[in-house]
Amino acid sequence: MNKYTGLLSFIFGIILTVFVFLSWRSCNKKDEAALVNQDYYLITNQIQKMNKMVVLEQDFSSFQTHKSSAASIAGFDILPREMVLYTTAKAQVSYDLKKMKIDVDTVNKKVIIDELPQPEIKIFPDVKIHFMDDYAVNRFKQSDINGIMESAKKNMAKSVNQEQLKQESKKQLKENLNEIFVLAKALHYSIEDKTNTFSSKEL
Repeated sequence: MNKYTGLLSFIFGIILTVFVFLSWRSCNKKDEAALVNQDYYLITNQIQKMNKMVVLEQDFSSFQTHKSSAASIAGFDILPREMVLYTTAKAQVSYDLKKMKIDVDTVNKKVIIDELPQPEIKIFPDVKIHFMDDYAVNRFKQSDINGIMESAKKNMAKSVNQEQLKQESKKQLKENLNEIFVLAKALHYSIEDKTNTFSSKEL
C-alpha cells in the first residue's frame, strides 16, 4: 500500500510540476504579447501625432525695375517713366505625414517605411513700390500699377529654385524623422526605408 501511495505521490508531483510550468509559460507569453502590443501602440501613436509637418522655410528678396515711355522717336524715349519694386517671397516646404505608410515588425523589431509623401512647395510672394518716377502727362494708372505688381509677384515666384528647395528639405526631413523615431530606437527597433530615400545609416 505504501508502495502505491509513493508512486501516486510521485506521479502527482510530476503532473503538478508540468501544470505549474505550463501556467508560467502561458503567463510569460501573455506578458510578451502585451509588450509587443504596447510597443506597436507607442510607436504608431508617436508617428500619428505628427500630421502635416513643415520642414523648411526660406525667405527671398530682390528689386525689379519696370521702365516704359509715352513714345519713342529715333531711339529716344519720350516722357519715360520708371518704377522700382521691392519683391519678397516666403517659400515653404511641407510633408503630409498622414500619407506616410509604415509597418511595425514587432517580431524582428523593425520600423519599415513603405512610402514617403512627396514634398509640397508653397510660395507666398509680396511686392512693394520702392521708387516711382513719372510725368504728369504720362502717369502710371492704377490698373498699370496693379498689372506691374502682379507680374513682379509671378517673376519672383518663378525665380525660386524649387529643385534646390526639395534637396534642402530632404535633409531637414531626415532630421525630423530621426526625432520621430527616437522612441522606436529607445525600444531597440531599427529603421528600414524601403523607398530608398535614405540609407540605413541616415535613419
